[in-house]
Order: sequence, then structure tokens, then C-alpha cells
Amino acid sequence: MKCSLGQLQYYSDLILKVAGERDKSAFAELFDHFAPRLKGYLMQQGSDASAAEEIVQDVMVTLWRKAELFDPSKSSASTWLFRIARNRRIDRLRRQKTAELDPEDPSLHPSAPVDVASEMDARLRDERIRLALDTLPEEQRKVVHQAFFAGLSHSEIADQTGLPLGTVKSRIRLAFARLRQAIEADDAVDVD
Repeated sequence: MKCSLGQLQYYSDLILKVAGERDKSAFAELFDHFAPRLKGYLMQQGSDASAAEEIVQDVMVTLWRKAELFDPSKSSASTWLFRIARNRRIDRLRRQKTAELDPEDPSLHPSAPVDVASEMDARLRDERIRLALDTLPEEQRKVVHQAFFAGLSHSEIADQTGLPLGTVKSRIRLAFARLRQAIEADDAVDVD
């Protein structure tokens, strides 16, 4: 929008009239001049016609309510109003992005409270497994640790230890049988 220096001063004076006197005719003149230009600008920036009109209405309400914040020594009337329009458009886009969150998204819901009984059962089970692991022969405990705590495959354990693959598998199978017996024995004691 090209304005002469005189027009720039004229529109600044109109805003000052709105600020100082709540001059409705000055406001109407500002509205008639800037509303279509602001709408065009907002549509060029990607707003649809409806959104652009809403933003323009918001800008003009801001002009009416906050005209006293306009400082002609810092910017022209058009710069001030277009900056308000730009900022309102950005605010609207941010709100839309926030509104796009799906309220049913499980990550937005708090996790269920921990069931204390289940938590205690899990801790007791973990303790039983640790104790049962301690009762295993060293060669079985070592391959179980490599397989389940270090995350190695049976082949990797065989390569690392120099044991045949069948021996690694056999030791893990024997260790599981002993662990199962130890845990089942503890369960039988707990039931009694």
C-alpha cells in the first residue's frame, strides 16, 4: 500500500483522535480504509476469506481499545495495524496447531495408578529370581547372564566363551529348569 507522507500523517492523526477522543468517525474512516487492505494482506499470507475477516475484526477492535498504545514516532498507522494483523494471524495458527491434538491420545492421559499389590508381587518375584540365580552353578549363571542381561544370542555366547553352541543351549535349558523348580518351591511355601 503506497501512501504519501501526507496520507501517512493523516491516518496517524485519525488513530490519535480515536485514542484521545474515542472519535467514531475517525474510527469509521480508518476501518473503511484499512479493513479491505488488511484482509487482502492476510489472504496473501494464506488465510482463507473467513479467517481473514475474523482477524481484521479483531485488529479493528484492538485499534478501538488500544489506540493510545500507537506511537507515531515509532511507526506509521499502516505499519502498526499490519503488525497487529500479522501477530493475530500467527496467534491463530498456533492455537489451531494446539487444537489439533487428539484428546483421546493415550500419551495425553495420565497413566493408571500403580497397583500396590501387583508392584509388591513383582518385587517379590524379582527377588526370588535373583536368589534362585545365585543357587545356579557358575557355568549356568554365566550363560544366563550373557543371554538375558547382556542380550547376547546363543551364537554370540558360544563365540565369546569358546563353548560349542549345543553346550550353551544345554546350560541355558538346565538353568531354566532349576530356576523353575526353585520358584515353584517358593510358591508352594507361600501358599502353605
